[in-house]
Amino acid sequence: MPLHRFAQDRGSVAAEFAVTMPAVLLVLALSVGALGAAVHQVRLADAAADAARALGRGEPVSSAGALSAQLAPGSTLTTSSEGDLVCAEVSRPWALPGGRATGIRLAARACALGGGR
Repeated sequence: MPLHRFAQDRGSVAAEFAVTMPAVLLVLALSVGALGAAVHQVRLADAAADAARALGRGEPVSSAGALSAQLAPGSTLTTSSEGDLVCAEVSRPWALPGGRATGIRLAARACALGGGR
């Protein structure tokens, strides 16, 4: 092979790297964002379960709300009754790292037997 043939390819690796790097960064950012959303969803599920158990024991809504706010800061608690069950729904808006709002609201709901009434 003549040496001048490789001279035509000079800089192609840098150009390909420059083209693919934004796509790699986008996939990485989306992956980190999805992982963050999953972590928040688990926190909300834990908070909803604890709030439902507290309501089932007969504790006041304010106490269950304080418990859910402690486990999932910035969340709101909504309660309801369905027959013998008391239900708690904990939700909060999800923001990207750095505080950028997404317009997505994450929520989790749990119910417990209301035997403490």
